[in-house]
Amino acid sequence: MKHEVLLSSPPVIRDFLTYSETIKGKSSRSVDEYFLDLQTFFRYLLLIRGKVDSKTDFENISIAEVDAELISSVTISDLYSFIVFCKDNRQNSAATRARKTSTLRIFFKYLTNQIHLIDVNPAEMLDSPKVKQSLPKHLTLEDSINLLSVVEGENKERDYLILVLFLNCGMRLSELCGINLGDVRSDGTLRLLGKGNKERIVYLNDACKEALSAYMAVRPNDSIVATDKNALFISRNKKRISNKTVQYIVKKYLDKAGLGGQGLSTHKLRHTAATLMYQHGNVDIRVLKDILGHSNLGTTQIYTHISDKQIKNAIDSNPLSAIKKK
Repeated sequence: MKHEVLLSSPPVIRDFLTYSETIKGKSSRSVDEYFLDLQTFFRYLLLIRGKVDSKTDFENISIAEVDAELISSVTISDLYSFIVFCKDNRQNSAATRARKTSTLRIFFKYLTNQIHLIDVNPAEMLDSPKVKQSLPKHLTLEDSINLLSVVEGENKERDYLILVLFLNCGMRLSELCGINLGDVRSDGTLRLLGKGNKERIVYLNDACKEALSAYMAVRPNDSIVATDKNALFISRNKKRISNKTVQYIVKKYLDKAGLGGQGLSTHKLRHTAATLMYQHGNVDIRVLKDILGHSNLGTTQIYTHISDKQIKNAIDSNPLSAIKKK
């Protein structure tokens, strides 16, 4: 949790954020998003309740004085009017409004069930805006092979391994950067630490093992910063490689492979791994869920989208497809 979050939060929100991070195991990024969503909501509430001058710049409204009395006065009508405010005044997308709705539900559930600050949960029946389900962007099999073929340069073994792990194992960016030497097991498996500090084991296929072996043969072993000696991936500064550096590496090779400008990213390589496993490997959706480290099956089901080729094959398989008018 960021220091400025602690300083600008009233005690009840600060306690909620601490509970979310330490007890519920939410990532610091999720906790920061909780804070920003609640800060926006209570700024809005203070404004419509006349607690601040209407001429005050919205971004400068302090929520430090938010107390139990104000929180207890919140109704479901306030919540829905806030969501409308986010749409009309802040031009928030449906996805952003859905996230804010989720934050409010989690926060008021905490107030009701955990600390019993309020008796009735105003967000219990709060519906979430409908979010358009768009298919995740991903590389085709041909694109993936092309991407791997353009890796070169001083750190080619490291960079190649990074791309191979993304494309074969479907790991998250933070998971890849967090890999330690001890996470690579002698039995051909790899330990990953995912969202909410959830540990999972992934199996390394032959491509991953070969790329790992090539990198380990040239991995720097001297002058590494003491705190990062156990990191698998080392930057040119002899430190654990950062998320930003990996993002740069991936973008560089996407551009080199002629795949730039398509909104592709490290996360899209994760989508690619999942899509290729499902479409080409006939991987069961429940197995894919465990590989990706998803908490529920619903999150994984987005990868079950049907390819154009599958649709064509289905139509071609119709026994009437060969019947022609005489």
